[in-house]
Amino acid sequence: MDKYSLCWLDYSNPYIKRKTFASYAQQVGAAFTNLFIDPSVKNTAIANELKRFFAEYFGVALVQSSKLSESAILCTLVSPDQQFHVDVEAELFRVEGSFVIRYMAESRSVMIAAASETGLLYGVFHLIRLFQQQRDFTLLDCKEMPHNPLRLINHWDNMDGSVERGYAGRSIFFENDKITADKKRITDYGRLLASVGINGTVINNVNVKGRAPFLITSEYLKDVAAIADILRPYGIRLYLSVNFMSPVLAGNLDTADPLAPEVFRWWQDRVRDIYAAIPDFGGFLVKADSEYNPGPHNYGRSQAEGANMLARALGPHGGTLIWRAFVYKLQDWRDTSIDRARAAYDIFQCLDGQFDSNVILQIKNGPLDFQVREPVSPLFGKMQHTNQMLELQVAQEYTGQQIDLCYLAPQWKEILDFDPRIPGKKVTVSSIIKGSVWNRPRGGMAAVSNIGRDYNWTGHWLAQANWYAFGRLAWDPSLNPETIAREWVLGSLSNDESIVASVVSLLLQSWQIYEQYTTPFGLGWMVTPGTHYGPSPEGYEYSIWGTYHRADTKAIGVDRTKNGTGYTAQYYEEWAHIYDSRDTCPENLILFFHRLPYTYRMKNGKTLIQNYYDAHFKGYEAMREMQNQWLSLKDSIDPQVYQEVAERFTKQEENARQWRDVINSYFYRKSGIPDEEGRTLY
Repeated sequence: MDKYSLCWLDYSNPYIKRKTFASYAQQVGAAFTNLFIDPSVKNTAIANELKRFFAEYFGVALVQSSKLSESAILCTLVSPDQQFHVDVEAELFRVEGSFVIRYMAESRSVMIAAASETGLLYGVFHLIRLFQQQRDFTLLDCKEMPHNPLRLINHWDNMDGSVERGYAGRSIFFENDKITADKKRITDYGRLLASVGINGTVINNVNVKGRAPFLITSEYLKDVAAIADILRPYGIRLYLSVNFMSPVLAGNLDTADPLAPEVFRWWQDRVRDIYAAIPDFGGFLVKADSEYNPGPHNYGRSQAEGANMLARALGPHGGTLIWRAFVYKLQDWRDTSIDRARAAYDIFQCLDGQFDSNVILQIKNGPLDFQVREPVSPLFGKMQHTNQMLELQVAQEYTGQQIDLCYLAPQWKEILDFDPRIPGKKVTVSSIIKGSVWNRPRGGMAAVSNIGRDYNWTGHWLAQANWYAFGRLAWDPSLNPETIAREWVLGSLSNDESIVASVVSLLLQSWQIYEQYTTPFGLGWMVTPGTHYGPSPEGYEYSIWGTYHRADTKAIGVDRTKNGTGYTAQYYEEWAHIYDSRDTCPENLILFFHRLPYTYRMKNGKTLIQNYYDAHFKGYEAMREMQNQWLSLKDSIDPQVYQEVAERFTKQEENARQWRDVINSYFYRKSGIPDEEGRTLY
């Protein structure tokens, strides 16, 4: 075997070639023998990917010709300003990356058409996806346009090779304060990103420490440029996280004040050097004034003043400045007037319209920190004059750490479809981040990576589905999580419909089950400090991090209504009204918004505490059913995949049992109220 898996691009996997595959492969082999690539195409990856797929998947050696021929796969470039001969609307091709796939009956060929080489590459990977689904190629007629301009992976990789919140081994980019020599893996990384439409990557941690501030200097630029060279054929632009204090740390200045002329000149010089080495460099990602990271607040400047200084250095080169909105005060746990959930809105909303046009505000999906359930950030819809990106976490920091199965596409889909209820305007988060609602020039989606140096890239084999799903939803937020899961299983594990259905079922129920046995009803934050894995009901209750549930012997939860911290007022009136009332607040978020007595009666007639007991017991049992469902697939899945996932389920069972017993016992001891079903509490 190779030293690492190729995930859904492993075309030689025999388990995805069962049942009806042989007859389908025979049809394809008889139908397509030739490959035509537009002579103006310079990117050899387009032909290479098609040849590789046909050879490894179908056993067909495509013959490349410089002349149009019958029974061929045709890849052609078109101008968005000309009337295309297959009657494709020109508007489609004005969006970078768009493509058309169409069966041409007269030549018995499949055509991929795009206005750019990147669009052709995306079309190639989409055609591969369709073949893996055994589509009738004579009926192919699809048009694809990426929804989001920027579809970005954020790595939290450190230069010593470690990965912050990494659960899949060490960095694929760094080791011992140097850039890795394993360029083949980075090439395959680029192939995997491009195959799901991801077009940007930030290779280093937003907590820029150690030698990382020097990545933008001559010491490392040559090696950074080598990574950019590898990724370029796959339509991926490279970005770097930078430390706001870099002029001091790496430039020997005595200040990083964004309004100091010498600071701006220093950044201009660094940016000029970067673009000399990497002409298509994407830009910078910045975490400032957050969790001990310095920023403009150190100098009495606003977030906009800090961001705009860097944006103006990048602007002449076409670069983008991505500024994270994850900013909040550390606090005294005794002070109940401070609510961390309010922080991002309180700091940034008043700055709407003050950010330059090449600044994108990267906003986490919720107001806290990637919890298993939290409301959508109220900043979406309240910053009409600012470019916005949605930040998600593919790394399962609070959702099982790629040990517990937790397919996150259903969660992300809920977030993307959320309507902030702007008066007189029907919008969703997905339309806001696209930029189309208020004609913003930039926007998109970013995700904290779950990728590492493990053989299978993601620690848990099934966690690959989250990586895959992020790319697919960033490309097209209208996709159904079930559809995405099926695509991934067909390309990765099996084409046996009974196996596909079983694995898809596991994926689709896993998030809800994880929520049940950990922190249902929007409570959150009962994790072990530091590791964030496993239960610790009061682990953060007396900390500086503002992550409190305030449980006592009578009640639990933080009152975030207009009568409490006032957080609900950050939403438009319709949602504020819904969240303010116990009667209308969605019950899956009720402990996020309300402080409730344990005896509070929920809609099913049971008390809050009984529902909490029930959720944990039922979640554990449902998790055991998932485990048994996987074990039933033995001999139907690749033995290595089967065994390693089975081992993860063994760990998940212990974790779920701990969550069930620790949390239920905690509330039993707090409240003195027994379980009505007489189940064991400790």
